[in-house]
Amino acid sequence: MRIWFTSDGWIWPEGGMKYRFPTEQMLLTLFPGEKPEYPDQPPQAPEGEKGVVITLTRGERQAGMRVEVKLDGRCESGAVSFPPEKLDEPEEAVYHTVSHALKQAFYQAGIALLGHELPWGSLTGVRPVKLPTRAMLAGKTAKQAQRELREVYRVSPPRAALAVECAKAALDVDRELKAGGLALYIGIPFCPTRCAYCSFISADVKRSLALVEPYVDALCREIELAGRLLRERGLHISCAYMGGGTPTTLSAAQIHKVLTCVENFLPMEGCGEFTVEAGRPDTITVDKLETLAAHGIRRISINPQTMEEHVLRAMGRAHTPAEIVEAAALAEARFGGLVNMDLIAGLPGDGTEGFARTLDRVLAMDPANITVHTLALKKGSRLTEEGPAGAGGALCPPQAVEEMLALASDRLRGAGYAPYYLYRQKYMSGSFENVGWTKPGGVCAYNIVMMEELQTVLSLGAGGITKLVDRSRGKIVRLNNPKYAKEYLDSWDKIAAAKQRAAEFQAELAQRTK
Repeated sequence: MRIWFTSDGWIWPEGGMKYRFPTEQMLLTLFPGEKPEYPDQPPQAPEGEKGVVITLTRGERQAGMRVEVKLDGRCESGAVSFPPEKLDEPEEAVYHTVSHALKQAFYQAGIALLGHELPWGSLTGVRPVKLPTRAMLAGKTAKQAQRELREVYRVSPPRAALAVECAKAALDVDRELKAGGLALYIGIPFCPTRCAYCSFISADVKRSLALVEPYVDALCREIELAGRLLRERGLHISCAYMGGGTPTTLSAAQIHKVLTCVENFLPMEGCGEFTVEAGRPDTITVDKLETLAAHGIRRISINPQTMEEHVLRAMGRAHTPAEIVEAAALAEARFGGLVNMDLIAGLPGDGTEGFARTLDRVLAMDPANITVHTLALKKGSRLTEEGPAGAGGALCPPQAVEEMLALASDRLRGAGYAPYYLYRQKYMSGSFENVGWTKPGGVCAYNIVMMEELQTVLSLGAGGITKLVDRSRGKIVRLNNPKYAKEYLDSWDKIAAAKQRAAEFQAELAQRTK
């Protein structure tokens, strides 16, 4: 879709290209099948051609944003006004004002063409809970934060209420965080097979078996360095998560080696929780679970995604529903119910009735947490590259996905679960969300810290992204480890430099915010 930036009384920075990001966010949200183009010629699209004209005007008494969207022979527009002096503020403030107005006007035009509102209104980011969390930290009540989501961003009432519930959980965790603490992520980029919907940086262990042992050695070297740097500066780990990939793809001996290294070198004395992503039931064995328990792991994740056998096969999951039940029973005996189970609404070949059966079977296993994801069509996944026909059948329509999510909400609340964190992704079916549900006392603090960016997250291993979080200055810096296992093995100097920078950043932050 062609996009033009025009103005009257104001000059677009970089010809409008500075505002490509919010523009393309709205295009993706409203019309996910359209790709942006930025032509050089004036905005005079031929009859029947689709396009977007974004116009900012500045007058003596008011400034305004107008967005016209032409699609399928129809043209609709949206408009937002604001005080002209807003354009004289510092550059960052101007960017925020103009971006917000652009999104709101674009949304008005888009829903006029679509004929319906979106569940999350004009919000485009992956962290909608940040808005009510920030509002309540500033002194607003939960009702005021919820009303702001509805009135300013046009979020639907159920989603606004959901976001505020998760914001309350985030504030509870935030109150427990101490200065000098940071969250820890350890990445194991191997899986037994690759699922059709997956785009994570992981390798099929059968094809990369020779890399596993050298990877474990390199990871232990990084753990040792990180531990020394943190201890020298008096820092500590508040919560930890080992993910991937599927960490239990490693052997029991390899898991023991990594966790022994964690215990020997990292400052884990004040760590409130350590979760390990067991994920695939076909990687779970008694000796691996006993190894985890022996190292003090008290929370794991077992991810069925679905209990419909034909859907599992189509997604490339090399296990059966019966194996999920067996794995859950083994985990229950060793972890006392602190188990998370992931489900996905909208998988090809599934439907509302099948999803309901999955819910029933998972609830019967009584896990502490259940995370309900909405299917996202991720770049690089087999589902995206081959299409749904190559992975089990047609995609579920948005209406069916909405029914699945509503069903999940009703049944989970009825079983004593409450929402505690949520996030969104690009290319999600129906523009919905992923929600983590918990029984009382079962909150996974790492999920909240990571998603709401409450604290620095130190990431070790291939594909890890360290996020240096300075909330007092509203600043986040990302340091990427090499993506792939082979690249990770060849990049020690880069990895070591990033760990040094992270430790120095966190030490300075702890000193400044005492």
